[in-house]
Amino acid sequence: MTKRVTALAFVIALVAVRPLIAQRKIERPKILGVAHVAFYVSDLPKARAFYTGLLGFAEPYSLKRDDGADRIAFVKINDNQYVELFADPPTGDGQLNHIAFYTDDAARMREYLASRGVQVPAAVAKGKIGNLNFTVRDPDGHGVEFVQYAPDGWTAQHRGKDMPAQRVSKRMMHAGFTVGSVSASTRFYEDILGFTEFWRGSSNDTELSWINLRVPDGDDYVELMLYRDLPSSERRGSQNHICLEVPDIEKAAADLRSRATANGYTRAIEVRTGKNRKRQANLYDPDGTRTELMEPVTIDGRPTPSSNAPPPRP
Repeated sequence: MTKRVTALAFVIALVAVRPLIAQRKIERPKILGVAHVAFYVSDLPKARAFYTGLLGFAEPYSLKRDDGADRIAFVKINDNQYVELFADPPTGDGQLNHIAFYTDDAARMREYLASRGVQVPAAVAKGKIGNLNFTVRDPDGHGVEFVQYAPDGWTAQHRGKDMPAQRVSKRMMHAGFTVGSVSASTRFYEDILGFTEFWRGSSNDTELSWINLRVPDGDDYVELMLYRDLPSSERRGSQNHICLEVPDIEKAAADLRSRATANGYTRAIEVRTGKNRKRQANLYDPDGTRTELMEPVTIDGRPTPSSNAPPPRP
């Protein structure tokens, strides 16, 4: 009889505690920066000529198919940031495969996102290069990966290596991608992930074009490329892009022009001042994916005011 009473008391206590467990607030772990952006490429050797030959980055490792051919090339920008080149056919989002952010706790990030109503996978996986990761979808369907660099992962094993002096940049400043509904995206990136808006710009005076959101625990940011009507696959190659920080855009452009012929690059490399009043230049890989080079400060060191134009879609 005593055992039955004790068991019953335990069940009653468990039922009483369950609501408290469900209500327990899960704190968001740190989101430290942009880890990588992954693009589809139709010709991996030609893409390598652009990212490693022209831009000067190293490719420390790759993943192969069962037949031994390279499937994913990892182009290193710095110890925490890469560009991943997928030699697969695109799946409907232009050449963009996914974007990724690095965190200090992937497992807790999965739990946190689940607590905020985001559909998450059943568990965090250990990827083929040894890091902990999982992927969700943002309101526009873009793949958003969260990665925790593991001590035994390939990323950690290559720390301090594979960063040649001739690389055009030491940092990916931001990742840009197409966005339809501003309100849906800001709920995801600001309200749930904790990103902070710091600038919005317009290519004209009538409609907003870009919103910049900084990661909560670092200096990297994302650039929401706003649209009224979904751009064609070709145009998305320009809008889904990466931005590399350069301290002197004229010097960077001159270096790239000197390498262009040897690496089969035939487009003009022009320096311009953007709407944010920062000097920049745009380059395009063989599939039309844009790499933006940009100085970190405005032409006079003063901040550029945000645009008050309305977004193309609420």
